Amino acid sequence: MINNITIEICIGNIDDAIKASKYPIDRIELNSALELGGLTSSIETLKYLKAHIDTPLCCMVRPRGGDFHYSELEYETMLKDAENLLKEKADGIVFGFLHEDKSIDLKRTKTMTDLIHSYGKEAVFHKAFDETSDLDLSCRQLIECGIDRVLTSGAAVYPDILQGCKRINELYQKYGDKLQFLPGGGVRINNVKDVILTAGSGQVHMTSKKAHEGGYICFDEEQLQEMIKQIESI
Repeated sequence: MINNITIEICIGNIDDAIKASKYPIDRIELNSALELGGLTSSIETLKYLKAHIDTPLCCMVRPRGGDFHYSELEYETMLKDAENLLKEKADGIVFGFLHEDKSIDLKRTKTMTDLIHSYGKEAVFHKAFDETSDLDLSCRQLIECGIDRVLTSGAAVYPDILQGCKRINELYQKYGDKLQFLPGGGVRINNVKDVILTAGSGQVHMTSKKAHEGGYICFDEEQLQEMIKQIESI
């Protein structure tokens, strides 16, 4: 934590997670395939990292790219993936369930949240939240389901994240005593300070990413170093 700001880094592979853990960050959101928006990581990746780094690891559970309206078979598989990750000491599970009309699937969300809490871990609803039509209503529904934290850009699309952060601040003022708000989606070196100050929720989610010559998205240490300098200057 730097200047009372909780810093989360989104990571897509085992080597990058080890690199990121050497910096003063508070959480890693562990994924695979960041080029698809982030999918479920392997159990073996989690097991290795839990044995070799101390940084808390919140694991994405998402079986494919695309929308967040899943078939019954996909849903059942996601529950099993989450349970297996929790058994291997994941510190939280990141997920999102929507209906076809992009409203929150309350039944599935509550079932997943209850599973996560049965292991004493954090339930995190990802940016599927931003696809819902009424963010106020969605916040109230997530609170009813027991969600601990929501990852959101305030429904803004890069480069307009600061407009979204104003919305995040409004939601935080209303619901921040019951739900954590994690601003993310378009955080860059030139805006990270303003994102933190405008959202006002005491957290930030960053990917610090670059394109690898091998054709995938990877972690950029130099970018993170510059972002840390910006946070230190707050």
